[in-house]
Amino acid sequence: MKTESLSSISQIDWGGWKPQQRATLLFVIRNGKMLLIHKKRGLGAGNINGPGGRLEDGETTLACAIRETREELGITALDVRECGQLHFQFRNGLSIHVTVFRASDFEGAPCETEEAIPNWVPVDRIPYEKMWEDDAYWLPFMLAGRAFSGYFIFDESRMVDHRVDVENGS
Repeated sequence: MKTESLSSISQIDWGGWKPQQRATLLFVIRNGKMLLIHKKRGLGAGNINGPGGRLEDGETTLACAIRETREELGITALDVRECGQLHFQFRNGLSIHVTVFRASDFEGAPCETEEAIPNWVPVDRIPYEKMWEDDAYWLPFMLAGRAFSGYFIFDESRMVDHRVDVENGS
C-alpha cells in the first residue's frame, strides 16, 4: 500500500503493521501540574510535548523514557508507570510506535538543555493548540488513569485520521 494516499486508519492492517521506529514519551504530573517541554530540535521542533525520544539498541521502553527525560530536562523520573501505546503512520512513509509513561515524582531540578525548555502547566490548562494534534485525543485518558491505544495518520504535521481505544475500568 502506498502511504501517500492514506486517508483512513481502516486502510491499515494495524495487527501486521511494523513501525520503523520505537520511541517513548514521559509526563511528570505532580501537585496538579504537568511538566512539559518546548521542543527545540528534531521531530516536532517548536511544539509543546512531554520529554521522550527513540529507543537505543537493546534498550527497554522504560529505560528509554527515563534516559530521554534525563537528557532533555536534567531530572530522573520516579514512580514511572506505562499508560498507553501510540501508533503513527505518516503519509511520507515514516512509522513510529510510541509507549507513553507518566511519573509522579523526580529527582533533580528541571533545566533547559540543547533539546528542550521545561514548562510546568496546570493539568486543567494544557496548551493543546501548541501540541501535536493527536495529543488532545489521548492525553485526557492518560490523565484519568485509563489505559489507551491510539492510531493516527499524519500528513507531515496535520492529522488525517485517528482512533483511540480505551480500556474499560480505571
